[in-house]
Amino acid sequence: MNDKQFENKVNQDVENAKDDLSTLGDDGVTGLTRKFEQLTDDTKKTVDVAVKNVNKAVGQGLSQYNAKVQDVADRVPGAFSKKAAEYPWVTMTISLVAGLLLGILLKPGRQHIG
Repeated sequence: MNDKQFENKVNQDVENAKDDLSTLGDDGVTGLTRKFEQLTDDTKKTVDVAVKNVNKAVGQGLSQYNAKVQDVADRVPGAFSKKAAEYPWVTMTISLVAGLLLGILLKPGRQHIG
């Protein structure tokens, strides 16, 4: 690009900037505020759509997980799923104890310093 083309490009960019500022209205601050609000609204809409899509995907994943867990619970003999529904505190306590036992068994041994 030679000097003349560069100068024409700069002049064109300056004219475009002037046109953009003139479209903002008589009061530049008010126009800028309106443009900022418009950009903010567009961003909020985009984020809302993204959040809805994520929530939908997570909801579907949780539904599949719950269906699989329910299927496994139904296969356990002794009507385990019905008893777990009747006594959720017992189920939670058993789960915590099982988790603690697994943690103790799988935790690497500590070496004492000293």
